[in-house]
Amino acid sequence: MDAPSRDRTPIGSDDSSLEPFKRPSREEAMEAVRTLIAWAGDDPRREGVIDTPKRVVDAYGEWFVGYTLDPAKELSRTFEDVQGYDDIVMLREIEVESHCEHHMAPFLGKAYVAYMPTNRVVGISKLAKVVEIFARRLQTQETMTQQICDAITDSLRPAGVAVLIDAAHQCMTTRGVHHRHVTTITTQFTGVFKTDATLRQRFLDFVNKR
Repeated sequence: MDAPSRDRTPIGSDDSSLEPFKRPSREEAMEAVRTLIAWAGDDPRREGVIDTPKRVVDAYGEWFVGYTLDPAKELSRTFEDVQGYDDIVMLREIEVESHCEHHMAPFLGKAYVAYMPTNRVVGISKLAKVVEIFARRLQTQETMTQQICDAITDSLRPAGVAVLIDAAHQCMTTRGVHHRHVTTITTQFTGVFKTDATLRQRFLDFVNKR
């Protein structure tokens, strides 16, 4: 994946004296991987790992492609001919493959996304694509849940949005406390899903349906 040429100030920085963020070149990224291999205690010139920097950079291009994609564009094509449909539209068990921004370790799980349409709907695959776009960035699960909800709200202007993500974080299972079989659940409700307890419960019932 070619690096975008757009410069930006580092996220979270309020120091105006910092240089604008500029994405490194592919070769600079591969050199960084060689440094990490050496720091781990191996020789980056060893036959078994000599091509690892290229593979890692290729993998990063796939894992973090979400930075080059626009969720609003995915949601821009809508359909107004819904024949009077006015109930929940929901996708269950959307695969979530993301990376924790604190340790760059994977977290894997499922997303459940619903909205209550007003006068237009979007192709159901687009909801899954929005989840994928935000997942393929460095993330916290809480932030990603909010971002998915906000993107659907901003583009579709529905009566309400509900998002639930259930994921296992390898920064917790393979390091640190080493607690396996623990998942994290985050939710976000807006509009009628927030104000109507019965509707919210219907969503949760759909989530738990087997």
